[in-house]
Amino acid sequence: MDTGTESPFTRLGTLGIEEEFYVVDDAGRPTAGSDELIYESDPPAVLEDRIDHELFKTVIETRTRLIEDPGNARDAVLEVRNALLDHARDHGFGIAGAGLHPLAKWRELEHAEKPRYRKQLDRIQYPQHRNTTAGVHVHVGVDDGEKAMWIANEVRWYLPIVLALSANSPYWNGYDTGLASARAKIFEGLPNTGMPTAFDSIEDYRTFEGRMLETDSISDRGELWFDVRPHTEYGTVEIRAPDGQADPDRTMAFVEYARALVLDLAARYEDGESGTDLRRELLDENKWRAIRHGHDASFIARDGDGTVSLEEVVSREADRLGVDGIREIYEGESGAQRQRRLRDEEGVDALCESLRLRER
Repeated sequence: MDTGTESPFTRLGTLGIEEEFYVVDDAGRPTAGSDELIYESDPPAVLEDRIDHELFKTVIETRTRLIEDPGNARDAVLEVRNALLDHARDHGFGIAGAGLHPLAKWRELEHAEKPRYRKQLDRIQYPQHRNTTAGVHVHVGVDDGEKAMWIANEVRWYLPIVLALSANSPYWNGYDTGLASARAKIFEGLPNTGMPTAFDSIEDYRTFEGRMLETDSISDRGELWFDVRPHTEYGTVEIRAPDGQADPDRTMAFVEYARALVLDLAARYEDGESGTDLRRELLDENKWRAIRHGHDASFIARDGDGTVSLEEVVSREADRLGVDGIREIYEGESGAQRQRRLRDEEGVDALCESLRLRER
């Protein structure tokens, strides 16, 4: 158990939501706009300390305030989204949401000049130069470090479920990849990404963070870009699996599920449940199935005995945790399916238009 006042793990069930978006022009094509929106103008007060640019000048990251009441989560997300839309519109830009923008060609886009990203580009080279990805990150507060580490270990089996439901990036660099979430595969090209191994304790994880910093493997702990991690600054379990979304209701479905899942695992930890011994190779296989097939994926069961379809998992999880959003997403058209249908039936202009954020 954590002791003393230095531990950040102090509150269970709080939320923080980060979303990455694309700055687009009048035609819905990616364009450099983050400098103008963040540094060369004064964002509205709502966005103070709530927006930042990413590696490319076409990508902006947003983050909500700390959300103590989950009933306020949707309003917090919409508050930031609507303010960003207004701010972008005032400067001649639009905002789009997807795991990858289908027309973003990395060789033609400008990189940010922020020293942190320049250092990453120099250290990582090609994999980072092509990293035009955008995702959703959900932070759920946990009131004990050992509990947070146990939850992060256990939640790994569920990450491919979230990825499959969120899959919204079939196109990369202008081409159909044949994948449902090309974002996840492109992002895995970076170091310290993907499905982490299990850690024995929070101290074990902190030791790993320290070793990576001391050996200049990373510049800060934020560069441990795993699909899930205990966030040792914020005191959260951070789930980083979903593709970026234009529709806030889809984002909120993942937020609802992530919080319910973390709270359920927290209760199981408190009840003394032993952890599940899951081989990382099997978890990687499940993630691959989500990347490749999206809504049509099936997964190796948690006990390793046979497979289970996404439909079965969603039905079970929705009933078990009392959440509706993931069921509604599964029963509808997936993001990847919708993108392909629009491009085939109506062309790239309609596809780009469909990715634009709308004020809610």
